[in-house]
Amino acid sequence: MLDQTRTQISSEFLSVKAVEVIYPNGTVALKPVDLQIFDNEITVLLGPSGAGKSTLLRVLNNLVSPTSGEVTVRGMGALQPGSKLRIHRRNTGMVFQQHQLIGRLSALQNVLLSRIGHFSSIRTLFPLPQTERRWALECLERVGLMEKALSRCDALSGGQQQRVGIARAIAQHPNLILADEPVASLDPASSERVLGMLLDICKQDNIPAVISLHQLEYARKFADRIIGLSNGLVVFDGPPSLLDDKALKNIYNA
Repeated sequence: MLDQTRTQISSEFLSVKAVEVIYPNGTVALKPVDLQIFDNEITVLLGPSGAGKSTLLRVLNNLVSPTSGEVTVRGMGALQPGSKLRIHRRNTGMVFQQHQLIGRLSALQNVLLSRIGHFSSIRTLFPLPQTERRWALECLERVGLMEKALSRCDALSGGQQQRVGIARAIAQHPNLILADEPVASLDPASSERVLGMLLDICKQDNIPAVISLHQLEYARKFADRIIGLSNGLVVFDGPPSLLDDKALKNIYNA
């Protein structure tokens, strides 16, 4: 069971109500799921490949549309295609496994791309204001990459590229950060640094984060809350301290 003391001190930011996802080929990626995401909480989605982690993560900003059920965001109501969804996506920072950077552009230019959604189409044909450039540089400084601001992203290491991805996400002034297997392609030292940096920023800025991971040791080390999935079902929801052998067997069908 979820630790009830947490719900008494945190406000609900986002709610998932009876959300089910069935892909066009008939694959049931998520069976009806109910859960809430709370302010200033690091939530890790844990489970084997095919458990539904990435699908659930992407449902939270409608990159995957639910077959049934709804996602409700505080102050916006249920997410539907249209202006509310565009605003929610603009206010949601995404960090991807494969970075999703434009290699020929500099780190600074990649971070600035996250600001385009805040301007009209015509305005984006011209250089963004200097205030935006200063903000992007500040975000790069927060991830320890100020000296790489003018370097092409394809000249950076994998860990550095992922840190550019984090800078790009926080440059959006997000209300929520979603990270899909953000350290899957990194070595252990880089993984610890990237996750630690991301979660420190979320705590400092009071941003809730939902992160899908394969690595049990990182889930235990960095999460406030772990949601374990197996075959499209939520089979565990609680703090790392309650993730015992029985819970792990339910998640991994051991």
